[in-house]
Amino acid sequence: MATQPPTSESDTESDIEQRNADVCNVVGSIEEIGSKWKLIVLNDLRDGEKRFNELKRSTGASSYTLSRVLDDLEDEGLIENRKEFESPVASYYRLTEKGSALCPVFDVLDEWGEDWLK
Repeated sequence: MATQPPTSESDTESDIEQRNADVCNVVGSIEEIGSKWKLIVLNDLRDGEKRFNELKRSTGASSYTLSRVLDDLEDEGLIENRKEFESPVASYYRLTEKGSALCPVFDVLDEWGEDWLK
């Protein structure tokens, strides 16, 4: 998103609408992926497919929290759940194409954090 100058009286209505649309995309993106646990799980799945207990161990989330977050991420199309019905039944979670598209965003946020959150 490009930095926009403050609104002035010479701005047209379409200029203002475009700035608001740019902000709406950012806000909408943050609303979809912005919770702490969603970000932790998405980042953890960058390494590849994991079972529920592997995610629980690697993220430190409680079973309740992890289950809720996985359901939300699946509903949003960011992860998919593959079940194997052999004994024992196992659920495997992995990023979808939509979820994988976030990987560069994580890299940029990591770099920003290195520079500005010290």
